[in-house]
Amino acid sequence: MPRVYLSPSLQEYNLYVNGGTEEEITNLIVDAMEKYLLASGIDFTRNDPQMSLGEAIAASNQGGYDLHFAIHSNAAPDSLQGKLQGVDTYYFYQSPYGQEMADIVTQNMKQVYPMPQKVNAVPTATLRELRRTIAPAVLVEVGYHDNEADATWIKDNIEQIAKALAMSITDYFGVPFQDVTEETV
Repeated sequence: MPRVYLSPSLQEYNLYVNGGTEEEITNLIVDAMEKYLLASGIDFTRNDPQMSLGEAIAASNQGGYDLHFAIHSNAAPDSLQGKLQGVDTYYFYQSPYGQEMADIVTQNMKQVYPMPQKVNAVPTATLRELRRTIAPAVLVEVGYHDNEADATWIKDNIEQIAKALAMSITDYFGVPFQDVTEETV
Protein backbone atom coordinates (compact mmCIF):
# COMPACT_ATOMS: atom_id res chain seq x y z
CA MET A 1 0.00 0.00 0.00
CA PRO A 2 1.50 3.39 -0.99
CA ARG A 3 2.27 5.73 1.91
CA VAL A 4 1.94 9.50 1.52
CA TYR A 5 2.83 12.38 3.82
CA LEU A 6 0.23 15.14 3.32
CA SER A 7 1.54 18.57 4.21
CA PRO A 8 -1.05 21.34 4.06
CA SER A 9 0.39 24.82 4.54
CA LEU A 10 1.48 25.83 8.03
CA GLN A 11 1.26 29.52 7.08
CA GLU A 12 -1.52 30.89 9.26
CA TYR A 13 -0.32 34.44 8.62
CA ASN A 14 -1.04 34.33 4.85
CA LEU A 15 -4.49 35.85 4.53
CA TYR A 16 -6.97 35.24 1.75
CA VAL A 17 -8.19 38.45 0.17
CA ASN A 18 -11.78 37.27 0.80
CA GLY A 19 -11.28 35.90 4.33
CA GLY A 20 -9.54 32.93 5.86
CA THR A 21 -5.91 31.85 5.94
CA GLU A 22 -3.72 29.68 3.76
CA GLU A 23 -3.34 27.18 6.60
CA GLU A 24 -7.11 27.00 7.15
CA ILE A 25 -8.09 26.58 3.49
CA THR A 26 -5.38 24.05 2.60
CA ASN A 27 -6.36 21.97 5.63
CA LEU A 28 -9.95 21.97 4.32
CA ILE A 29 -8.64 20.65 1.00
CA VAL A 30 -6.72 17.87 2.76
CA ASP A 31 -9.78 17.08 4.90
CA ALA A 32 -11.72 16.57 1.66
CA MET A 33 -8.91 14.48 0.09
CA GLU A 34 -8.91 11.95 2.91
CA LYS A 35 -12.06 10.05 1.89
CA TYR A 36 -10.79 9.56 -1.68
CA LEU A 37 -7.40 8.35 -0.49
CA LEU A 38 -8.92 5.96 2.04
CA ALA A 39 -11.37 4.56 -0.52
CA SER A 40 -8.50 4.11 -3.00
CA GLY A 41 -6.28 2.26 -0.53
CA ILE A 42 -3.69 5.01 -0.05
CA ASP A 43 -2.17 5.13 3.43
CA PHE A 44 -1.41 8.66 4.59
CA THR A 45 -0.30 10.78 7.49
CA ARG A 46 -0.69 14.52 7.62
CA ASN A 47 1.22 17.24 9.37
CA ASP A 48 -0.12 18.96 12.47
CA PRO A 49 -0.93 22.68 12.10
CA GLN A 50 1.10 23.31 15.25
CA MET A 51 4.29 21.98 13.63
CA SER A 52 7.04 24.13 12.21
CA LEU A 53 8.09 23.46 8.63
CA GLY A 54 11.28 21.81 9.93
CA GLU A 55 9.24 19.50 12.13
CA ALA A 56 6.95 18.55 9.22
CA ILE A 57 9.97 17.77 7.01
CA ALA A 58 11.53 15.69 9.81
CA ALA A 59 8.28 13.77 10.35
CA SER A 60 8.06 13.05 6.64
CA ASN A 61 11.67 11.87 6.51
CA GLN A 62 11.32 9.68 9.60
CA GLY A 63 8.19 7.97 8.31
CA GLY A 64 9.59 6.23 5.25
CA TYR A 65 6.90 7.65 2.96
CA ASP A 66 6.68 7.00 -0.77
CA LEU A 67 5.59 10.58 -1.53
CA HIS A 68 5.62 13.96 0.21
CA PHE A 69 2.64 16.00 -0.99
CA ALA A 70 2.43 19.66 0.09
CA ILE A 71 -0.64 21.84 -0.58
CA HIS A 72 -0.38 25.64 -0.49
CA SER A 73 -1.85 28.71 -2.10
CA ASN A 74 0.27 31.40 -3.68
CA ALA A 75 0.74 35.16 -3.34
CA ALA A 76 2.24 37.51 -5.90
CA PRO A 77 5.16 39.82 -5.16
CA ASP A 78 4.08 43.23 -3.83
CA SER A 79 4.39 44.88 -7.25
CA LEU A 80 1.94 42.34 -8.75
CA GLN A 81 -0.32 41.77 -5.76
CA GLY A 82 -3.77 40.64 -6.83
CA LYS A 83 -2.80 40.46 -10.51
CA LEU A 84 -1.51 36.90 -10.92
CA GLN A 85 -3.57 33.75 -11.29
CA GLY A 86 -2.91 30.08 -11.84
CA VAL A 87 -1.90 26.77 -10.35
CA ASP A 88 1.78 25.89 -10.05
CA THR A 89 3.07 22.49 -8.98
CA TYR A 90 6.68 22.73 -7.87
CA TYR A 91 9.13 19.85 -7.80
CA PHE A 92 12.84 19.63 -7.01
CA TYR A 93 14.64 20.06 -10.33
CA GLN A 94 16.80 16.93 -9.83
CA SER A 95 13.91 14.62 -8.96
CA PRO A 96 12.51 12.64 -11.91
CA TYR A 97 9.81 11.17 -9.64
CA GLY A 98 8.92 14.63 -8.35
CA GLN A 99 8.64 15.83 -11.93
CA GLU A 100 6.45 12.86 -12.83
CA MET A 101 4.12 13.66 -9.92
CA ALA A 102 4.07 17.37 -10.82
CA ASP A 103 3.15 16.53 -14.42
CA ILE A 104 0.28 14.32 -13.23
CA VAL A 105 -1.01 17.04 -10.88
CA THR A 106 -0.78 19.56 -13.72
CA GLN A 107 -2.88 17.39 -16.02
CA ASN A 108 -5.54 16.76 -13.38
CA MET A 109 -5.71 20.37 -12.21
CA LYS A 110 -6.16 21.53 -15.81
CA GLN A 111 -9.45 19.63 -15.71
CA VAL A 112 -10.81 21.71 -12.81
CA TYR A 113 -9.07 25.12 -12.93
CA PRO A 114 -11.02 27.60 -15.10
CA MET A 115 -7.92 28.69 -17.09
CA PRO A 116 -6.04 25.46 -17.91
CA GLN A 117 -3.34 27.39 -19.77
CA LYS A 118 -2.31 28.81 -16.37
CA VAL A 119 -1.65 25.41 -14.77
CA ASN A 120 2.05 24.50 -14.79
CA ALA A 121 4.68 22.14 -13.41
CA VAL A 122 7.66 24.20 -12.21
CA PRO A 123 11.16 22.93 -11.37
CA THR A 124 12.91 24.62 -8.46
CA ALA A 125 15.99 24.29 -6.27
CA THR A 126 14.91 26.66 -3.51
CA LEU A 127 11.87 25.30 -1.66
CA ARG A 128 12.93 23.52 1.54
CA GLU A 129 9.94 21.21 1.53
CA LEU A 130 11.13 19.82 -1.81
CA ARG A 131 14.89 19.75 -1.42
CA ARG A 132 15.05 18.44 2.16
CA THR A 133 12.50 15.64 1.98
CA ILE A 134 13.71 12.11 1.33
CA ALA A 135 10.61 10.97 -0.54
CA PRO A 136 9.82 12.38 -3.97
CA ALA A 137 7.93 15.59 -3.30
CA VAL A 138 5.68 18.19 -4.88
CA LEU A 139 4.29 21.44 -3.57
CA VAL A 140 1.00 22.42 -5.22
CA GLU A 141 0.04 26.10 -5.18
CA VAL A 142 -3.70 25.71 -5.88
CA GLY A 143 -4.14 29.37 -6.87
CA TYR A 144 -3.36 32.89 -5.66
CA HIS A 145 -4.95 33.84 -2.35
CA ASP A 146 -4.24 37.54 -3.00
CA ASN A 147 -6.29 37.49 -6.23
CA GLU A 148 -10.04 37.83 -5.70
CA ALA A 149 -11.02 35.48 -8.55
CA ASP A 150 -8.54 32.76 -7.56
CA ALA A 151 -9.31 33.03 -3.84
CA THR A 152 -13.03 32.73 -4.57
CA TRP A 153 -12.45 29.81 -6.95
CA ILE A 154 -10.36 27.93 -4.36
CA LYS A 155 -12.91 28.40 -1.58
CA ASP A 156 -15.86 27.50 -3.87
CA ASN A 157 -14.14 24.40 -5.28
CA ILE A 158 -12.48 22.69 -2.32
CA GLU A 159 -14.13 19.37 -3.17
CA GLN A 160 -13.12 19.49 -6.86
CA ILE A 161 -9.55 20.45 -5.96
CA ALA A 162 -9.36 17.67 -3.36
CA LYS A 163 -10.66 15.11 -5.83
CA ALA A 164 -8.18 16.19 -8.54
CA LEU A 165 -5.28 16.05 -6.07
CA ALA A 166 -6.30 12.67 -4.66
CA MET A 167 -6.72 11.35 -8.21
CA SER A 168 -3.22 12.61 -8.98
CA ILE A 169 -1.83 10.56 -6.11
CA THR A 170 -3.63 7.40 -7.24
CA ASP A 171 -2.48 8.00 -10.83
CA TYR A 172 1.13 8.36 -9.66
CA PHE A 173 1.03 5.03 -7.83
CA GLY A 174 -1.00 3.25 -10.53
CA VAL A 175 -3.81 2.58 -8.07
CA PRO A 176 -7.44 2.69 -9.27
CA PHE A 177 -9.14 5.90 -8.10
CA GLN A 178 -12.26 5.24 -6.04
CA ASP A 179 -14.76 8.04 -6.32
CA VAL A 180 -16.93 8.58 -3.28
CA THR A 181 -20.17 10.39 -2.75
CA GLU A 182 -21.68 11.69 0.44
CA GLU A 183 -23.90 8.59 0.52
CA THR A 184 -20.90 6.22 0.49
CA VAL A 185 -18.84 8.06 3.10
